[in-house]
Amino acid sequence: MTDALLHCSKLSKSYQDGNNEVTVLKDIDFSLQAGEMVAVVGTSGSGKSTLLHLLGGLDKASGGQLFYKTDEMTHWKADKLAQWRNQNLGFVYQFHHLLPEFSALENVAMPQMIAGKSPAEAKQQAKQLLARVGLEHRLSHRPAQLSGGERQRVAIARAFVNKPQIVLADEPTGNLDGEAAESIYQLMLELNKETNTAFIVVTHDLHLAKQLQRVEVLKNGILHKEQD
Repeated sequence: MTDALLHCSKLSKSYQDGNNEVTVLKDIDFSLQAGEMVAVVGTSGSGKSTLLHLLGGLDKASGGQLFYKTDEMTHWKADKLAQWRNQNLGFVYQFHHLLPEFSALENVAMPQMIAGKSPAEAKQQAKQLLARVGLEHRLSHRPAQLSGGERQRVAIARAFVNKPQIVLADEPTGNLDGEAAESIYQLMLELNKETNTAFIVVTHDLHLAKQLQRVEVLKNGILHKEQD
């Protein structure tokens, strides 16, 4: 698996609930190639978001190993993980997590400024991405002034602003109606082709998941490849 962009071996997660140990994920083996689009599906509470948080270095596994290319990340410290996320990952959530007091342009520019770019350079890059996702006329609008679909397009632009190799999307269409959800999926497919960015998309929507290259099913804490 050394040619994989991101992969894990025997990854597990459990936590204490009183005197009981609850296992959420069991011995997960998973790999993601550059430019690949993978859907992870499962029922509510199956551990999909937990898996995404482990793969994105947002949470620590209870066991197993996680690798970025050939580098084992399991024992990286918080500051190194934060730097890695800023440089290599983009995140899209069901609830966009845009900062309400900032405009669309400012929200998208923020990861660039965190990475050390000047405000002018960051805003120029943000403006280009907002135009790409069809929101060049919404630059100064705050999240409350945007529709649900528009907010997700801003979130996708923000996820792409640092040119990540991987985007992790957690139920990115879960808060949208069918037409808006389809348009968001089509946008992600287009950006994947244009930039060769890999995607891991957590979703409960099997119809939309099947538009991606591979579907993995999380059930009872175990990850299975979907059988055709």
